[in-house]
Amino acid sequence: MPDVRALALLRRHSDAALGAGVAAVYVAEVFVRGERMVPLLTLTPLVVFILWVRRRVALLALAACVATWVVSEEIDPTFNEEGGLAWLATWLVAHYALGRWSDGLVAWSAPAVAVAAGVTLGWDDVVVSGTADLAYFVSISLLPWAVGLFVRLRQHHVTALQEENARLEREQVEAARRAVAEERSRIARELHDVVSHAIAVTVLQSRGARRKLGQDDAAVRAALDAIEQTNAAALGDMRRLLAVLRDTEGLDGAAALHEPTPSLARISQLVDEVRASGVQVELALDGEPGDVPPGVDLSAYRIVQEALTNVLKHAGQQATAVVRLVFGPQELLVSVQDNGNASGQGRSSGHGLLGIRERVAVVGGEVTAAPVDGGGFEVRARLPYVLEVP
Repeated sequence: MPDVRALALLRRHSDAALGAGVAAVYVAEVFVRGERMVPLLTLTPLVVFILWVRRRVALLALAACVATWVVSEEIDPTFNEEGGLAWLATWLVAHYALGRWSDGLVAWSAPAVAVAAGVTLGWDDVVVSGTADLAYFVSISLLPWAVGLFVRLRQHHVTALQEENARLEREQVEAARRAVAEERSRIARELHDVVSHAIAVTVLQSRGARRKLGQDDAAVRAALDAIEQTNAAALGDMRRLLAVLRDTEGLDGAAALHEPTPSLARISQLVDEVRASGVQVELALDGEPGDVPPGVDLSAYRIVQEALTNVLKHAGQQATAVVRLVFGPQELLVSVQDNGNASGQGRSSGHGLLGIRERVAVVGGEVTAAPVDGGGFEVRARLPYVLEVP
């Protein structure tokens, strides 16, 4: 742990540490090569300052670097003529910082600063000395600046890509949320129609039973039994409707025009429509559908519809599909399996499966959607007739 704390402390004060290290090298060079050691040593704090502030005020750091070089040239010309690691490191880092940590016109001012520094430090001597010295001076001025500029622009590009990726992820999440909300709103409207129909039937049955009072007890009993069954189914649908409305409360409630409520009684027509689109579909029914509550009946139809739509989108027209409905005494099993795209890629995250999952959740059932062994894809749902309330 002490080593970790030491590394964290060093990382936090890396600029000051770098400045202190280069300053130590500078002091050693002054003692080894400097003829006027005391005046040269007074410039040591400037070396620390240049490297300490280079990230925050890079242009000021570079100007201080040039000014310090000029002053040291006046103090001891032979010290600079012989060169040194400390001055070279300070010069390179200062120019790199201008490209790396500056923006706008400041970041592009290095060429002008290099020319001004060349004139100030004896441009004529550089030219007279030959093109080799000129190339060396330009390289130690412009190359580190160009490297810093490249790193900064690349970092900006990476940051922009990350922000764009985050924006796309937010849009994808929002699109999925809207798709779920729209599907729930549609389910709520359809269940509203189912419950309204059940209430209307109950009213008619009650009127018929009232007319038969004292005349035909068997007819009255049959009417009351029908009322009980209808209201029991309507109660389950009403509970589902309330569950959906709780989730969609506060959303845009603009009602959209919709077709009459679909039913499994029209499942053959749905299958024929898909066949007409070029996909061979086999329909298999097991059991009697008479006891299916209207809400479950509607959800089952929509699940088959969405699953076959996914077959058309992803499996291809050469695929075949099997729709199987198993009517049990307490639940309805729905299965749609095709032999198309075996990977299932593009199906598991689409809005169609979101709608299927929402419809299954509304009736309190279970659903699986995944590729099957040997190729193809299957959507399997279990829809209970009675919604248990905890």
